Amino acid sequence: MDLSGAVLSIPALMIAVILHEVAHGWVADKMGDPTAKMAGRLTLNPVPHIDPLGTIILPAMFIILGSPVIFGWAKPVPINPVNFRDLRKGTFLVSIAGVVMNVSLAVGFGILYRVLDTLRDLASPFLVESVIVPLLIFCAKSVLINLVLALFNIIPIPPLDGSKALMSFLSFRYWELFYKYEMYGFLVITLLLFTGVLGRIIYPPLVLLYNLILGRI
Repeated sequence: MDLSGAVLSIPALMIAVILHEVAHGWVADKMGDPTAKMAGRLTLNPVPHIDPLGTIILPAMFIILGSPVIFGWAKPVPINPVNFRDLRKGTFLVSIAGVVMNVSLAVGFGILYRVLDTLRDLASPFLVESVIVPLLIFCAKSVLINLVLALFNIIPIPPLDGSKALMSFLSFRYWELFYKYEMYGFLVITLLLFTGVLGRIIYPPLVLLYNLILGRI
């Protein structure tokens, strides 16, 4: 990744991970749990959302290693499912809120990319090079990062969002198993990540959706 791409990827990642967490907290509040709101996490101020590892160290490592994709996460918003008016419905909606937000952001930035791509043929060369091209790169990075986050989080391995969405459809007696083995889910995810299995799972739908949203299909 070149320097300009890395610089533009950082704000794209911050927007993606922060709004992902805000979406969880906002839906939880609508479902009856004000925990995230009371903790001051329903804010676009990046400071309360920063996780040293996921928001700073890991993205920096991706940049240093020259990875074409920067990945990371924000500090999870605090949620207390006991407060949900409907436990099963609340669990499902809060679980998918972050993924829905990332998909929505990917589509939104994809639309902006197409508009800017059309303007590139109409604007002056100076405006194209100084404004439109950087914005095109930023939009493309935003689409890619948001799709990676959405596809990663929808995987049904605890503690990822997909596991809790799946859990909401199961009998309550199985919920304890999800929470009990949640700590081992990190090990499974790490193993899948470093063996390349996770990449092979995510890559095909990622490429398809990326090209589809940017109008390259």
